[in-house]
Amino acid sequence: MGQRDTHQSQPQPPASTPAGQVECRTLSLVKGKHHFCFRYEVGQEAKVLDALIELVNRRDVAFDWFDAAVLSHQLGQHLAKELKGFLPKKAA
Repeated sequence: MGQRDTHQSQPQPPASTPAGQVECRTLSLVKGKHHFCFRYEVGQEAKVLDALIELVNRRDVAFDWFDAAVLSHQLGQHLAKELKGFLPKKAA
């Protein structure tokens, strides 16, 4: 089976769901036999970017800057979706 790399940040006091649970997000990339999966808490995006850089610098993992760009784009999409919730709704 392929290699599975997972990153999950440490608990911090970010945004919570109505039930009081911390909201988590997932970034995923399948590259050949490798599956890279990053789970992180909302508010910990900077740590995810740091983890992507660390992974690029590892010589024993088939993960390059293009892969990091794909995952950082996914991260940006998550953030954009979240920010849209703060915008005022358009008048009908």
